[in-house]
Amino acid sequence: TEHFWHQRLTAIANIPLTIFLVIFCVMHVGSSQAEMAAAIANPLVALMLVFTIISVTWHMRLGMQVIIEDYVHAEGVKLLALLGNTFFCGAVALTGLFAVLKISFGG
Repeated sequence: TEHFWHQRLTAIANIPLTIFLVIFCVMHVGSSQAEMAAAIANPLVALMLVFTIISVTWHMRLGMQVIIEDYVHAEGVKLLALLGNTFFCGAVALTGLFAVLKISFGG
C-alpha cells in the first residue's frame, strides 16, 4: 500500500505544480534567454521548478515500476528493467535539478 499512496500523493502534488509550470511557460513565451534566466533565478520560481522536477520524476518512476512489474515476467529482465527505470528517472531528475540550480545561482 505504500507504493499506492506514494503514487497517489505525487499525482495530487503534480496538479498544482503542472498548473504552475504551464502558466510560467505561457507567461514567458517569446522571452529572451536572459529574461528566462532572470525569471528562473527568482527563488520562488526556482523552488517550484525543483518541486516539479522531483514530483514528476518520482511519479514517473513509480508508474513505470508498476508497468514493468505487471508486464515483464522473466525475473532477470524484470530486474534489469527496474534498475534501468530507477537510473533513468534519477538521471532525468538530476539533470533537471542541475539546470535549474545552475541558472538560479547565476551560472
